[in-house]
Parts: sequence; structure tokens; C-alpha cells
Amino acid sequence: MPRIDGAVARALGAAGLAERAGVYAELSKFGIVLLVLVSAAAGFMLRAPLGADFPWVHGLVVLVGVMLLSSGASALNQVQERDRDALMARTAGRPLPSGRISHAHGLTFATVATAAGAAVLWIGIGRTAGILGLIAAIFYNGVYTPWLKPTSAFAAVPGAIPGSIPPVIGWVAGGGGLTDAGAVILFGILFLWQMPHFWALALRYRGDYASGGFPMVSDVVGVEGTARLILLYASGLTAWSLAAPTFGIGGPVSFVLAALLGGRLMWLAIKFARQPHDQRGWLSLFLFSNFYLLLLFAGMVAERLLWRLL
Repeated sequence: MPRIDGAVARALGAAGLAERAGVYAELSKFGIVLLVLVSAAAGFMLRAPLGADFPWVHGLVVLVGVMLLSSGASALNQVQERDRDALMARTAGRPLPSGRISHAHGLTFATVATAAGAAVLWIGIGRTAGILGLIAAIFYNGVYTPWLKPTSAFAAVPGAIPGSIPPVIGWVAGGGGLTDAGAVILFGILFLWQMPHFWALALRYRGDYASGGFPMVSDVVGVEGTARLILLYASGLTAWSLAAPTFGIGGPVSFVLAALLGGRLMWLAIKFARQPHDQRGWLSLFLFSNFYLLLLFAGMVAERLLWRLL
């Protein structure tokens, strides 16, 4: 009997630990963190020297640092917006408004993770990477979340700045500089991509955001105006991505891939602009935007590795 009781206790303990880990993963928006890691890894892989001199340690350090920093910033965002989250059906079940974790625990996790991420980047990569990480967190949690997002319908535009920094951190970790054309190209791709992605999502949860007191672009320019803005930024993103090989980011394969992905994105944006009240339009656009970034970065990195082997 004691053996059975001990096994049961261990099983319950493991289940409780897994549940707690799941709560913190949800608090850190780990799905978004993974996308951030992809962008940071892409920046690193597109700049780091290949072959025997490949800086494996720097690659691991940048992933750990960016993961901690992004997790902490996302968790702090939920701490800051817990009262508004409780008002929206989409977010009412999050760890803080649902009571699955206390405010003190959430704040402690966010603070420790953010500080640890910045320290890992600063010590493991260098001062520039550490400062970039701090700038991203401070802008996101100190400017965008408490000030821009609750007051401006166009908050997503300046709010895209911190989300565009991770690939630059990866680029710097790979040996590049802030003013390199590659760093600017990667920053621009992430910056321009965020508007079609977020504004399409915002249309899906338009009622929710209104319940939470967040002004949306559609409140100012309507659904039709939002569709035109999405088309504008999708066009800019396509042009920017097509220009990347000219500045040494990718080659002919990346150019063709950017043309195909950009063509598809613009076609969806045009369809949506023609029929802005058809919810299938913005839903298709949002879903494809998730794959756009992953496929574009994967193609750029794969092409660089391929040319190394040839």
C-alpha cells in the first residue's frame, strides 16, 4: 500500500507541475515567443559565419536570451492588462483574470524573466544585444502597453517597433552591426508584416477590443479603410522583401519566394479590399500572414546554407 500511495503522490505532483508549467507558458504567450525565436534565429543564421567558425554558443545564447526576454515582456503585458482582459471573452480565461495565478506571481515571473533575458544577451553576446533587448521590452511594456494601445487607434504602427528588434539582435549576435543593410532589411520586414497581421486579427475580435476599451483602426476609418490600409502595408512588405536580395539578404531563390508569397498576400488583400465585409477575406489574410513570415525566413536561410554546400 505505501508503494501505491507513493506512486500516486508522485503522479499527482508531476501533474501539478505540468499544470503550473502550462500556466506560465500561457502567461508568456509561448506561441508568440516561438515566432519571435524564429525571427531572431533567422537574423543570426543570415549573418553568422558558416563552416568551422560557426558560433554555436552565440546561437544558443541568443535563443535563450530572446526567449526569456520575450516571455517576460509578454507576461508583464498580461499583468498590465489583467483588468481589461477580464472584460473580453477572448482573454477572460487567461491565467490572471481567471485567477489561476496571482498578480504577485505573475509580476515576479515577468520581472525575473525580462531581467534574466537582458542579462543573458548583454553578458553572452555583448552590450549592443543587451541594450536592444532592453529597448524592445521598455518600449513594449513602458510605452505601447500602458499608453499607446489604450489611447490610439493606430497604436499598432509604433507598437510594431519592439516586435521588429529580435532579428536585429540575431544579426548582431552573428557578428553584424546595427547599421548593416541586412539588419535594416530584416527590421523592415518584421515591421511591415505586423500591420496586415494585427489589423486582420483586430477585425476578427473587433467586439472584444471594444469591450476592453481598446480603440481600433476600424473605429476611425471603418472596415473599408482598414482593408485599404492592409493592402497598402502588404504592398510595402512585398516590395521590401523583393528588395532584400539586392542588399545581400538572399539570392534568386529568395527573390522568387518573396514574389510568390508577396503575390499571394497582395491577392488576398485585394480580395478583402473589394469585399471588406466578407469575414472570409480577413480570416484568409490573417491565416496566410502566419505562414508568410515563416516561409520567407526559412527560404532565405535555406538558400544561404545551400550556396555554402555548393
